[in-house]
Amino acid sequence: MSVERFVDVLVVGAGPAGLATAAGLAAAGAGEVEVVERDQEAGGAPRHCPNRGFGRFGTTGPQYAERCVTAAVNAGAVLRTGVTVTGWAGPLTLDATSPRGLERVTARAVVLATGARERPRAARLVPGTRPAGVFTTGELQRSFHRHGQYIGTRAVVVGAEPVSFAALDTLLQAGVEIAALVTEHPRHQAARARAADARLRHGVPLLTDATVTELLGRGRLSGVLLRHRDGRTARLACDTVVFTGDFVPDHELARRGGLAMDPGTRGPAVDSAFRTAERGVFAVGNVLHAVEPARTAAYEGSLAAAAVLRHLFDGDWPSAAVPVRVAPPLAWAAPNRLTPDEPGEPEEGFVLRVTEFVPSPRLTVTQDGRELFRARRRRPAVPNRPFRVPGQWTGRVDPRGGAVRITLSAGRG
Repeated sequence: MSVERFVDVLVVGAGPAGLATAAGLAAAGAGEVEVVERDQEAGGAPRHCPNRGFGRFGTTGPQYAERCVTAAVNAGAVLRTGVTVTGWAGPLTLDATSPRGLERVTARAVVLATGARERPRAARLVPGTRPAGVFTTGELQRSFHRHGQYIGTRAVVVGAEPVSFAALDTLLQAGVEIAALVTEHPRHQAARARAADARLRHGVPLLTDATVTELLGRGRLSGVLLRHRDGRTARLACDTVVFTGDFVPDHELARRGGLAMDPGTRGPAVDSAFRTAERGVFAVGNVLHAVEPARTAAYEGSLAAAAVLRHLFDGDWPSAAVPVRVAPPLAWAAPNRLTPDEPGEPEEGFVLRVTEFVPSPRLTVTQDGRELFRARRRRPAVPNRPFRVPGQWTGRVDPRGGAVRITLSAGRG
């Protein structure tokens, strides 16, 4: 038999986004704000990343996570770890299991901040045996930094985006030789200085226009098979492979609740106030758009806190929304719902992602064939990196019209 409880706001997920949302709400006097986290420790992914660069002044990941936790608790939020939310018993009622047993929690508002995860080898449909030595970035960082486990001697990193270089750092700290970074794209997607450091100081080869097609070895990985874009194949000897990037929102709870999902992000569809299609249910952070840095997720959490507070005090909720759709080479846009009957524009505009490099990108926004906005950028759009667009055009959206469509094309030079 479950215990029934009532709170004002229930935040699911104690990463930077969830903790920042809870801190803002508790500090503003939103009532009883509770954060539940299925892991035994709060703080999200940063707690596994000892490298500096989180927040200001060279903060490490664990330090940043601790500060997020401290801010939420000091503001008055209740933080409970080891609590797994298993499903919905009503629009604003969630079932959970914890060391206390079964419980049912009803809130005036629910905030989903469940984050994102990297797709493992199986989800990427890479065939082969199931040898030891296969990691995602998160698994690698937990194994080495938190548990001190043996990693291997020679590794292949699949991916060449910012998180791939974070995996590279961990491998180098573990004393692992790097056989190569392998990317399906024609070049890396990280900052130039970051990629140059890996190449010049550590001698890490970068293999572009290539994919890992099979894992080799029994018991322990012995190598990977590569296929280049021109059809050539090769075998690369290694005893460790790290699949990086290719993040997907951790959206199971949102799906169980029947929330409308965006086909591009594969997370809950939300408007600029982080409101889903379900009254009283908000979503924030990387469950919406995998994946942004921790500081971005935390900043969104502070914005979401203000939106939740407005809902608690005035109870307003949009009766309808206009969907935002994209076309290739765009992968998705966030936010992906517009509520044009409300004044103002998205405070931070829109964040987009592309699936390929687009030089001098030209962006066009239309609704029912009517142009709402057009812009050009000199800097290229790069896969696995955010591409931001202002939102001043949203006031021209017809609330009774069809979907808003965002397209991107390559300009000249």
